Formats: sequence, structure tokens, C-alpha cells
Amino acid sequence: MSLPAETDEDLMLRFGRGEAAAFEALYRRHESRVFRYLHRNVHNEASANDLMQEVWFAVARGARGYQPTAKFSTWIFTIAHNRMVDLIRANVRDQSLEAGDKTDSQGATLLDSLAADAKLEPSAAVQSQDEAAALLHAVAQLPAEQRAAFLLQAEGELSVEEIAAITECNFETVKSRLRYARSKLRQLLWEYA
Repeated sequence: MSLPAETDEDLMLRFGRGEAAAFEALYRRHESRVFRYLHRNVHNEASANDLMQEVWFAVARGARGYQPTAKFSTWIFTIAHNRMVDLIRANVRDQSLEAGDKTDSQGATLLDSLAADAKLEPSAAVQSQDEAAALLHAVAQLPAEQRAAFLLQAEGELSVEEIAAITECNFETVKSRLRYARSKLRQLLWEYA
């Protein structure tokens, strides 16, 4: 019988008491989800990497005073969202979400992270990669508010209530953004098919 995994909130409290291993565990748990959320919103790997550093520095700075009033994932995605919004407001360049030829810090392309396992038959792998490219293209076409809400739910696995708190919108506005985002994605993916 295995012991239940330690919660993020417990790890954060341990880190606040000075246990560096707790921070490492939190980082491993949330690194890829937070990075994908940032990257798919700012459309630039270098900017997403810079934001990742800022987010995790903020986590480290806030460790001593951390109080688990909400889920850790809600807290970290709130930090990520706020840093991302600040960058977008300050950034005047227009960047593209279509990053099929760009690689992440592990050398994998964004398409690779969405596409199916490479152990599939070659034709299935190609189809999967085409579908991943179509999805990325469709997500890029969403209005910014809808895209942010969709990615917070898809990447952050956050509830509508948590997204509303992060984006400082009311519950019904977030529900509408998610509904419109899904509808637009269905339409775009239907056209692709």
C-alpha cells in the first residue's frame, strides 16, 4: 500500500519553512502546465521562459507568507496570468502562436507536445501532428479573453470559479467565454476536417 502524495499546499508550506526539496517537487509538478499556458498566450518561447522565471521567483518570494486559502494551482496560475497580462500590455510587437518549428527547453516542438505518441504507425503519427497543428491554429484565432480562459481550463485544469478569480471576471462572463471559445474551436476544427 502506497502513501498518498503530499498536497501542493503542504509542499508550499514546507518550502516556506526552508525545505528546498519541497520547491523542487512543486516545480516538477507544475512546470510544463504553467509553461504551456504562458507560451500559448504570449506566442514566444523566450518571453514564456522569462515569464516562467518571474512566476517561480514570485513563488519563492511568497513562500514565507503563503497561506493556503485556495488551491496552489489557482495561486500559481493567478501569478502566471498576471505576469502574462503585464507583458502583453507592455509588449508592442505582434507575435504568432504558430510555433510548429520552434522548440521548447527539452528540444520538443509545441506540435510534438500535442501530437500522439511517436510509437504509432507513421501515418497515424502524421495525422496526429496535423490535428495538433490545426488545434494550435484554431486556438490562436480565438479572441484573447476566450483564449486565456480556454487555456486556463485546458492547461491549468482550473474550474470556472478559479478562472473567474484569476481573470477578475464574474462567473457568468467566464462561462460565456469558455462556451464561445469551444464553439469557435468546434467550427474551426470542423472546417479543418
